[in-house]
Amino acid sequence: MGCMGGEDPADYRPGLPATEPRIPPLTHPSPEVAEILAKTPGDPGGTPLNIFGTLAHHPRLLKRFNVLGGLFLSRGVLPARERELVILRTGWRTNCEYEFGQHVLIGRRAGLTDEEIRRVTDDGAGWPAGDALLIRLSDELHETRDVSDELWAALSARWDTEALLELVALAGFYGMVAGLLNAARVQRDPGVPGWPDAAAGPGRRPMDRLAPLA
Repeated sequence: MGCMGGEDPADYRPGLPATEPRIPPLTHPSPEVAEILAKTPGDPGGTPLNIFGTLAHHPRLLKRFNVLGGLFLSRGVLPARERELVILRTGWRTNCEYEFGQHVLIGRRAGLTDEEIRRVTDDGAGWPAGDALLIRLSDELHETRDVSDELWAALSARWDTEALLELVALAGFYGMVAGLLNAARVQRDPGVPGWPDAAAGPGRRPMDRLAPLA
């Protein structure tokens, strides 16, 4: 299944049936591009993941994309579990099944339970205070491309300046990635899960429906 949702951008969009990629992954890269792809994650058979195979059509973009994405995943200051919570919520809110599925796998390795991953897709789910702030951050940045004063103050009480910058950049980066994946109709790689079974499909809520901060 691809990443895109259905027809109502204001509230709720169920997943579309399987489709074809608009830009298929590059299958015969030049030696220079093959060298870049060799440094990216692959599927169990060793084939570069579809996101990287798609970006391989633009080698300079692929190379710089890997630098910034690699910073977040392996060289950032955020704890892995909290990082993955933000990415998963962003994938859910942007209706990107590819992004969500890839980070289900990474999130599990980072310490998120399957129940926590399922709750990422439940707008009414309860969270510990620190996690609730990260869910709200993902939602606010998705809806308004901004962070409210109330949320900023609450985050600032828990995270230092370096981490705050990374949190905002992280949500923004993966929102951009979701748009690219959705627009190019990048297909999920073998063995990558989709939406949780208990989730009917990705949904979005207008900001006035978000619960107030505790």
